[in-house]
Amino acid sequence: MSTKIRRKTNPKRAVRFKRKSRIRSKVNGTLERPRFSVFRSNQHIYIQVIDDVKGHTLVAACTLEEDLRNKAKGTIEGAKLLGDLVAKRALAKNITQVVFDRSGYLYHGQVKALADAAREGGLKF
Repeated sequence: MSTKIRRKTNPKRAVRFKRKSRIRSKVNGTLERPRFSVFRSNQHIYIQVIDDVKGHTLVAACTLEEDLRNKAKGTIEGAKLLGDLVAKRALAKNITQVVFDRSGYLYHGQVKALADAAREGGLKF
């Protein structure tokens, strides 16, 4: 899908993709500091901790999982639970430092709650 088509169909989405491309040009994940990537849909939040050098996902979590499915899936409370869960999984794999990739979303609401919960869980970024 080209940028022109996105801009015609949904201007908010086009602006987010422009922000995302600017962020991704500067943010890269390595094995020492993998990329903590966030994706939000209307109902759920998806998190991946990615090593961009190898192209591998090291840790993943989302609000569709059994533990979180019935607990405030697309809300700030759900984002806090998800941030804590992903921090525990990352620490179990000896990942303590990450680079935060908000994927063009504003650092506000669910994204901010997720980042704060991951920091409280022990991740450094």
